[in-house]
Formats: sequence, structure tokens, C-alpha cells
Amino acid sequence: MESKTIQMRRLLPFIQAIVCLCLLAGLGSGIGARSVSADGGQAVFKDTAAHWARPEIEAMVSQGILDGYPDGSFRPTEPVKVDQFVKMLILSFSEQHPNHERSWRGSFLDSLTEENRTILKQDYRYFDFKPAMTGYWAKPYIDVASDLNFLNKSRYSDFQANMTRENVAELIYYTLQETEYLEDAEFSLSVARNYGDLTSGNERMQRFIAESLIKGIMEGYPDGNFGVGRYVTRAEALVILTRLTDKSKRIPMKPEKDQLQRIVPASTGSYKIVAFPDQKMLDMYDTLVEAGKLRGTNYNLLDTTLRLFKDDKEKQAVLNASSMGNLGASANSASAKEEVALWLDPAYNTYGITVRLREGTLARNKEAIELFGNRLFTYEAIAFHRWFNSICEEVEAGRPIASKQAEVGGYTVNLLVDNENKTVVFSIAPTK
Repeated sequence: MESKTIQMRRLLPFIQAIVCLCLLAGLGSGIGARSVSADGGQAVFKDTAAHWARPEIEAMVSQGILDGYPDGSFRPTEPVKVDQFVKMLILSFSEQHPNHERSWRGSFLDSLTEENRTILKQDYRYFDFKPAMTGYWAKPYIDVASDLNFLNKSRYSDFQANMTRENVAELIYYTLQETEYLEDAEFSLSVARNYGDLTSGNERMQRFIAESLIKGIMEGYPDGNFGVGRYVTRAEALVILTRLTDKSKRIPMKPEKDQLQRIVPASTGSYKIVAFPDQKMLDMYDTLVEAGKLRGTNYNLLDTTLRLFKDDKEKQAVLNASSMGNLGASANSASAKEEVALWLDPAYNTYGITVRLREGTLARNKEAIELFGNRLFTYEAIAFHRWFNSICEEVEAGRPIASKQAEVGGYTVNLLVDNENKTVVFSIAPTK
């Protein structure tokens, strides 16, 4: 009996070792949550091998954005929680290093305003991208998202609730507002109206949904609905965030045939689609293109605004100030402005001319301004130019003029005057 006991004691370490190996093997399959596909390809979760979002799931999991479950599954159809999505959003703008530490992506920092970059440098200098060890685990992610104006914390009564599609669209909208630019609102809504359930959301919600659709970040369902009120799944969340952070993955939007739409260069260096209210304004955009060329290279046409510069030096100063958002720039660059701006506002069906009267401004830009006025006012152009020139001469001479309104050729022209800075704005809209 004693010998058997001794033998058991001798075997015990071996038995323990075998048990430990078995346990580690089991845990390993759970922690990694991976299995090899039948064709020997990239490893996948046991429930994502045939899933439509498999590439995005595996790519984002490899970056540490979201994990699988200990049973080897990813559960792609499970709803994602609000706090989980906010965490994934923040992590999507960071990169994971070999030691599993994280840091902000350089492209993300470059996309932020100087104000938001300062917030990260000062208030989140030691932000480690990790959940809180005491208190609410998601607080660090929610706080930084809120301070960057990606979300309004007061809008959520429960961060542990399931995330709806309109919730995601709102978060995407405000993130784009801080990191990129917002598309033409009227065009965005015209596209969103194709979805049957859009009107089930309020006007504010519709704006968020429209932006996410036109940017090619979200899309509707085969039944013709956007899915207002439906929960976003774990797989959908990763695909949405992939498109948000990687523009090459977005669904490209093109102008609709026979519609009053045009692809125009945007202030961010990319392009956007603008919807015009009528053929007249669409034709006037072509006039902006022509007017700019009259100034050689001393112009810049972005969105629906043509800016005309005195010379290349002024052009570079203005563009540099614009790229810095006039924050953190030197006093000279921050005050740099174009001489003349010819602009269209499709959302309000309004045309405009802004002139900063310096020495030689009118002479340098006479042809461009006259072309714009001739095309807009046609037979009444002479009357407009006569009034325009008299106003500019008075303001340039330092004689104060009050803002006023006039009717010219079927248009109501509102004149706004900044006598101190010798700047005049002619805001022109069809008379109703």
C-alpha cells in the first residue's frame, strides 16, 4: 500500500503537467478564437469562415480593435453596445505596436484642428488606450471622444445599451465634422430619400443618416430601407469603422444622370458631389471655372467658392492659413485673405461677390467680376456693374456707406459693408 502511494507521488508531477498542457491547449483555442480554414488560408473564427465581413473582422481583430470569445467564436451578428462602439472608434484611430502598446496614427493627428491636437497633447498626454481598472471600464474612451466633439455624452442615458444604426450615423457625422468635412447637405438628403424608412427619423437624424450614406461609410439593406431603429451588429460595426478610417474601402458615390449635380474639388484635397437648386446655378459654377482662368494661376476654386489673389505670394499665405485653420499660425498668415471671392451657396440658392478693396483690387479682378455679373444678370448686368463700381469706389476712398438692399434684374441684392476693413459683400438671391 505504501509503495503504491510512493508511486502515485512520483507520478503526480507528470499528471499535473499533462493536465496543465490540456488546459493551456483549451484556453489557447479560446483566447485566439481561431481555426484554420479548410483550404489552408488565413485563420478565422469558427463562425466567420463564410461570413460576408470576414476580411474586415480578421483585419480589425489583428489590430486589437475587437476580440473574439473564449469558445472560439466571434459572434458577428450580436448587437454592439454603445460603449463598445466608442472604444472601437477611438482604437481605430490608433496603431498597435509589437509590444501591444498603442499610439495615435499620424494621419489622424494631421486631420484634427489645432484645438483638438492641443487637447490630446495637454489633457490626454498619458492616454494609454486601455480600459479603466477602477470605475466604469469605458470612461477613458467616452471622455476622449467627448472632448474631441465626436459625441455628446448627454445624448446617451445608457452607454451599455445596444447601438442603433441612427446612433452610429450620428457618431460618424460628428467624427467626420472634426476629421474631414461634411458633404453638400441637399445632395446628401436627396440620396437618403431613396430609402423608404428615412422619414421615420426626425430631421436631425435624417441629416446624420444622409451624411453616412453619401460618404459611402454606411449603406442600406436590400429591402430598400436604411434600417432606422435596427441594432448594429459586431460585424457591421467593424465594416463601418474600416470605411471611416480607410477611404479606399468606402462605397463610391457618383452624380446621378440627368440630375443637377457636379463633382467639385473640396477644401480637404479630395472631391465631393454638390447638388444645385436649378440649371442657372449649375451653369454659374462653370462660370466660376472660366473666371478663375482669367487670373492665370492666381486663383483657387474649392467647393463652390472661387478665390482670387493679388499674386502667388498672397495665394500661398492664404492657403497655408486655411490648412492650419487659422489656429497656431503666425499673425501675418492668420490675417491673409484673398482679394475677391465669387461664390455660390446651393443650399440657400444664393450667389455672392466679396471684395476686399486694396490698391489695384478692382483693376486686377475686373474681367472676372464682370464675367460673373454678366452671366448672372444678363440684360441687367450693366445696371448692376454701375452700382457695384460706385459702391466700391466710395468704400475704397474711405467714405462710409451703410448696408442696403436693391432689386436688380429679378434678383434681390443685399449689400453688407465693413467700412473699417474696406470690405463689401454683395449677397444675391432670386426675388420671391
